[in-house]
Amino acid sequence: MASSQHEFSQRLHISLDLAGVGKRGRTGHVAARFDVSDETARKWLGGLCLPTLSRMLDLAHRLGVSFEWLATGRGTPTEYGKVQDVAALYHIESREQSRLIGLIGNLPREQRKAMLLLLEHLAERD
Repeated sequence: MASSQHEFSQRLHISLDLAGVGKRGRTGHVAARFDVSDETARKWLGGLCLPTLSRMLDLAHRLGVSFEWLATGRGTPTEYGKVQDVAALYHIESREQSRLIGLIGNLPREQRKAMLLLLEHLAERD
């Protein structure tokens, strides 16, 4: 019988596939995007351990899959009733604003901080 860690690992790989994350360099991508060590990402992807509850919630949210499915395997990966339109969440008026939020959300934490500083600097110049 497969372990819960192994089953979670399979669902995490499916989630990453659905999110368009390539198989090559996947460990480094997960580590950077979710601000964990390469070792932690390797263990999640290899079925050696499970993330904490708060990490699993973050993984599900940011990868766009159902938390219940990611955590337990029940249901389907897609979240029924989830608001998919970023503009609806943030009252965005243009497609460019929507793209910016999506792109910034995919950056690793340190790059997001650098982007925030850059944007603040540019906004001050106006």
